Amino acid sequence: GGVPPATDLVLGAAAGCLACVLTNPLEVVKTRLQLQGELQPPGTYPRPYRGVLRAVGAVCRADGLRGLQKGLAASLLYQGLMNGVRFYCYSHAEDAGWTGYPGGTVAAGAVAGAVGAFVGSPAYLVKTHLQAQTLSAVAVGHQHNHESISGAFESIYKQHGVAGLWRGVTGAVPRVAVGSAAQLATFTSAKDWVCEHQWFREGSWAAVLAGGMVSGVAVAVTMTPFDVVSTRLYNQPVDADGTGKLYRGFLDCILQISSKEGLLGLYKGIGAVYLRLGPHTVLSLFFWDELRKM
Repeated sequence: GGVPPATDLVLGAAAGCLACVLTNPLEVVKTRLQLQGELQPPGTYPRPYRGVLRAVGAVCRADGLRGLQKGLAASLLYQGLMNGVRFYCYSHAEDAGWTGYPGGTVAAGAVAGAVGAFVGSPAYLVKTHLQAQTLSAVAVGHQHNHESISGAFESIYKQHGVAGLWRGVTGAVPRVAVGSAAQLATFTSAKDWVCEHQWFREGSWAAVLAGGMVSGVAVAVTMTPFDVVSTRLYNQPVDADGTGKLYRGFLDCILQISSKEGLLGLYKGIGAVYLRLGPHTVLSLFFWDELRKM
């Protein structure tokens, strides 16, 4: 593509934000499903959220339709930062010719994703806090009770300084690196596979959507455990010195979840992860592609 990296930064950010508005309700549902029954054995806790569709209903009943767009401003900020940086880095890697090497696309995607996740981490932290907040009857996970997005940033900064804003980043970086790598490794081949079976014309949007849905399976399976861990690390309550009260870090979180909730605990919210991924991938790529043509 003859688009300079700086333009890619803006286009990537814009594409991510457009996709974000449409997929934010799934993001809210995913956060709730992943926090439900935290560190409790299966079957021992009430389940206000059962599956994606019923969870959407539960969110609407508790918080109204606006509840489905909770944390949207923080989501948009995260998408803008993360995707802008990701597309920018990836574009640089392309220009430098790194993507020409075998496995280069995947490596470049993983690194670009990791850098993007690091930059956007504070926005994701606040997004998780805001999306977990709800009426006490259906609340899951720790409730941070922020008034607004600016209030959230302010209170975290006042209590824990700059380091507090990057709390939970150890879960976010592998999450996006793994997700980006899986997405880039499978998206193109899934799209080609769909075209080879002549279900859709090459280059048609149906082929891209189907490719996105097929590669979404691979991404959901590899990424959900990281996703659960990063949601838990972001949302956990912390001591005055910023140490987590539930998890010491990334590995501790994986071990605790698998020992107390079983291995399936690491796959909480996979339905929402998958349903969000397909459309989100496709919409981001679609908008990015369309914006690049302008």
